[in-house]
Amino acid sequence: MILNTIKEGKIVPSEVTVKLILREMKSSDNRKFLIDGFPRSEENRIAFEKIIGAEPRFVLFFDCPEEEMVKRVLSRNEGRVDDNIDTMRNRLKVFEALNLPVIDYYAKKGKLYRINAVGTADEIFKQVRPVFEACELEAK
Repeated sequence: MILNTIKEGKIVPSEVTVKLILREMKSSDNRKFLIDGFPRSEENRIAFEKIIGAEPRFVLFFDCPEEEMVKRVLSRNEGRVDDNIDTMRNRLKVFEALNLPVIDYYAKKGKLYRINAVGTADEIFKQVRPVFEACELEAK
């Protein structure tokens, strides 16, 4: 069903995605999880919190200027058909429309950590490490 949905260019329903995440979480021996790129919309967020029965402890938002994102995508040389300037600009508009309400929601709840995503991977990770360390201290 998921493959057919994707092939048709449609979005997999949030409930299906969240149930897959939950299944993986339950099958793991870990009690802490880093979920990359989800939730991407208010619908995703609501489904996640309803099905999982909890909110994330914190949310990382890697804040990167549009020019930098376009430069990175166009130089990654992966041969993807959607790696072009027009598609990138459209994807960024979709991002703003869908993701910013989620980011604002978690910011208002004091759960959002905004990371300056310009620089080397090591420079960016130096900003992330203290967030994880602080959350580890809170859990004790």
